[in-house]
Amino acid sequence: MNFKTIFCFLFLGLFLFSCSNDPLDVSPNEKDLKINYVNLDSIFVNSSEDKLISNIQSQNLKTEQILAYQLGHCLGIGNLQDSGTASRIKTFVNDTYVGKLEKEISKKFSNLNTRKSKINKGFLYLNHHFPNGKTPTNIVFMNSFFASNVFCTENEIGIGLERYLGPKNELIKMLPDQEFFQWIKDGMLDKYMERDVLTAWIMTHYVPEKKSNTAEAIVNWGKIIYLTEAAIPKEEKSIILRYSKKDFDWAMDNEYAFWKYLVDEKLLFSDNEKTQSNFLKDAPFTIGLPEKGPDRLGQFLGWRMIHSYMMQYPETTLQELIKIPYNTILQEYEV
Repeated sequence: MNFKTIFCFLFLGLFLFSCSNDPLDVSPNEKDLKINYVNLDSIFVNSSEDKLISNIQSQNLKTEQILAYQLGHCLGIGNLQDSGTASRIKTFVNDTYVGKLEKEISKKFSNLNTRKSKINKGFLYLNHHFPNGKTPTNIVFMNSFFASNVFCTENEIGIGLERYLGPKNELIKMLPDQEFFQWIKDGMLDKYMERDVLTAWIMTHYVPEKKSNTAEAIVNWGKIIYLTEAAIPKEEKSIILRYSKKDFDWAMDNEYAFWKYLVDEKLLFSDNEKTQSNFLKDAPFTIGLPEKGPDRLGQFLGWRMIHSYMMQYPETTLQELIKIPYNTILQEYEV
């Protein structure tokens, strides 16, 4: 056997070993997760006033959870049990602008079966890694009137469909710029919907945000994004990070520069909330860094740190990963 043949066998062996040790390369069991999907927006629009409350109640939603959020926080209507609630809901959906908005929602999301299938698949992957992990009882499609993309309660998820109509939609263009900056409108893309659902649930039930120093917050966000990737492992990395392809490539090209900036400026162990917000929260760009770069570079760097750790310790389960102290992952980080 010549050297070239031996090299090929060695390369193939290493390739197969690396593939088999990818903790995200799994085949989840297909099973019924018993997630109930409710199109609350459709019920609001298509129910007569006298049938509206009973139609809502028939969905077995948690009155004190998702309905309280939708009726109270999003629409400012009040409790479901209030005598005037049905009338106020119909007044809302019959508003001229809301009526146009509902038509756009109905047109773009006329069939939600593909969305449901993708979300279910994501929870199957998550359930593979966390067999005893929590899954939602109800997932509710709604018109949040631009209050939020996704909202999680203890047992339910609300998805604001209007937040996924896209920046080119005429009604989205009409949103006031002083409240909805262009970068916010640019992010209203439906390709992020399933990602947003899983990320929000993971943040709420698997890896809650921590108020600590910047390094721990970055690593914590890295775990959130990595678990999101585990739930949708075949999705493009840019979508998992909620980046455009251009922004994702910029972040990858400047990973070391961002890391060096944090080290040189001694920001890693800062407990300043404003500093952390600059690196982790939604914005037109990451404050303090070049404006041509994307926002949330702290989240991106945390995700890269987790990848670095898992490349070195591929036998680590996701259940073990979320318990590993941030400084352990920080020490193993290789740019």
